[in-house]
Amino acid sequence: MQEMYENMKDRIGRATERNYISKDLVSDGEELEFFKRWKGFSRNNHPTIIKVFFSSMNINEASTNLCLLAPEDAVLEQVLLENGKDVDIAGNSLPNLIYTRVSGALSNAPIVLTLDCDTFSNDPRAPLRALCYFLDPSLAADLAFVQFPQRYQGINEDDIYASRYMRFFRFNPRGMDGLRGPNYVGTGCFFARASLHGDTKAALPISRLEAGRFSASEDVLKKAHGLAKCDYEDASSWGSTIGFRYGSLVEDFHTGYRLQCEGWRSVFCNPERAAFVGDVPKNLNDAISQMRRWVVGLYEVGFSRHNPLSYGVRKASFPVGLIYAHCVFLGVWCVPLMIYGLLPQLALINRVPLFYFDLSSSLQVSDPWFFVYAYLFLAAYLCDLLDFLVDGVPFRRWWNDQRIWLIRGPTVYLFGTLEFLLNSLSVSAPGFNVTSKVTEEEQADRYARGEFDFAARSPFFGVLAAVAVVNLSAVAVGIKRVVTGEVEIGEFSMQLALCGFVAVNCWPIYGAMFWRRDGGRMPVSVTAAATVVAGLLHLIAHLVFAFRG
Repeated sequence: MQEMYENMKDRIGRATERNYISKDLVSDGEELEFFKRWKGFSRNNHPTIIKVFFSSMNINEASTNLCLLAPEDAVLEQVLLENGKDVDIAGNSLPNLIYTRVSGALSNAPIVLTLDCDTFSNDPRAPLRALCYFLDPSLAADLAFVQFPQRYQGINEDDIYASRYMRFFRFNPRGMDGLRGPNYVGTGCFFARASLHGDTKAALPISRLEAGRFSASEDVLKKAHGLAKCDYEDASSWGSTIGFRYGSLVEDFHTGYRLQCEGWRSVFCNPERAAFVGDVPKNLNDAISQMRRWVVGLYEVGFSRHNPLSYGVRKASFPVGLIYAHCVFLGVWCVPLMIYGLLPQLALINRVPLFYFDLSSSLQVSDPWFFVYAYLFLAAYLCDLLDFLVDGVPFRRWWNDQRIWLIRGPTVYLFGTLEFLLNSLSVSAPGFNVTSKVTEEEQADRYARGEFDFAARSPFFGVLAAVAVVNLSAVAVGIKRVVTGEVEIGEFSMQLALCGFVAVNCWPIYGAMFWRRDGGRMPVSVTAAATVVAGLLHLIAHLVFAFRG
C-alpha cells in the first residue's frame, strides 16, 4: 500500500509540474481511457476521480478495499475506504458530504470513521472499542458517534503552546459524557451512518445492517461519479438535515451539536493508549492561528437560528444548551481579558484606584468586595489547576496552558471577534490560511528546548507585545511609587498584583523583544510598532483620566 501511494504521489507531482499527462505517467489502459476525457486540467480543476486499487467481494474476508477519491475542482487527496471491519475512512481535507455519498454507493458500511489528513491510527483495537458501544443494545438505538480525544505527537515536555487542548479534548468531553455526550471534534470519530441520513426513528440497528458488501462495478462507479459532483447538493437537504451540517466554518462542531438537538447521543472513548495521533505546529503564530477560525465559526453557530440558548435549550436540554453556549461564545473572552490586561495597569500609572465598591471610598481590606474579587480569581484558577492535577498533568504544563489562554485573549479571540463583526457587516476581512505543520530544523530544536518562537511578522505579536510593554511599565512605576512612599500600597495592592501576574506570564515575550538573539526572537519592526502602540495607549489613558479628574 505504501509503495502504491508513493508511486501515485510521484506521478501526480510530475503531472502537476508538466501541466499535462504524458504516457509515462499512465500505468494501465483503464487510466489511459480516463485521461482521454480530459481536455485540460490544473491542480485545482479536474473531473471527479474514483479509482479502486484493490477490493474483496468475499464478505467473510477481513481485507481492505483501497480507493482514491478526488472530487472535481479539488486537490488530489488519498482516501481509504476500509470495508473489512464495516468501516469507511474519510479524510477531512475534502468535503465530508462527498465522502459520505460515495462511500455509501461503494460499500454502504454502517460505520464511518472521519480523520484529519495528518492523523494516523495508533491503536488497531480502536474500531473494536467503538463497535462495543454501537453493538450495545442499550445504546445502539440513538447512538450517533463515538468520539476519541485528539492526541498529538512531537509535543515538548512542558507543552509550551498548550497544543494538547486539554479543556476542549479531555475535560469538557468528560463532563458532556454525562449528558448527551461529547461534541464531534472533526477527527478520530466513528459515526453510525444512519445518524447522517435522518432521525433516530428511522435508524436500523447496526447488527441488522448488511456487512461486507463492496461493489466496484461499472454501474456503481458511474453512480458514485454522479454523487461526487459539486452541484449534487443544490436544492437538496444535504448539508442541512442530511449528512455533515455546513453553514459554519466549524462544520464538525455544528454537526455534532445539531445531531444532539435531533435526539442523537454520543460517547466519549478515552483509552490510555491514543487511538489516533496527529501533528501540531511548532511555532506560536501557527499554534494559535487555528483558533481564530474556530472563533469565527463558533460565532456563526451562536448567532444563527440554531443558537444554543434558544434552539439548543428547546431541542436538547437546558444544561446541554448552556454547555454549547459556553462554547460558541468563546471569543467573548477577549473583552474581559483585554480590560484586565490594560485598564488596571493604565489606571495604576495615572494614580487611579479601581477596585473599590463605590466612587467615594477606596478599597479597604475589610471591604467585602475585596474578598469577592479575591475569591473569584483564586477559585477559578484553583479549580482549573485541580482539573489538570487530577488528570496527572504536572504544574508546569498547567502554567503554560493558562498562559496560552491569556495570550489568546488579545490575539485570536480579539481578531476572530472583529472578523466575525466585519463579515456580519459584509465588509471583507482577511481570509483564513491553513495552519502549516511543516517545521524547520532550527525551529524544531527551539521547540524541543521549550523556547517560544516569535519569528513571524504577525499582528498577533504586535498586540501581545504592546500589552506586555504596558504591564511592564505599570509594574515598574507601581513598585517605584510604593518604595518611595508616593502611594499607599493598600490602595493599589490588587492593581499592582494584577500587573505583576500578567508581567510574569509575559516573560517569554520580553525575552523575544529585548535580549534573545536567535532565530525565534521577535522582529525589530514588530517590537518597535508595539512600543509605539503602548506609548499611544499611555497618552490616551492620561488624557482620559485627566479629563475624569
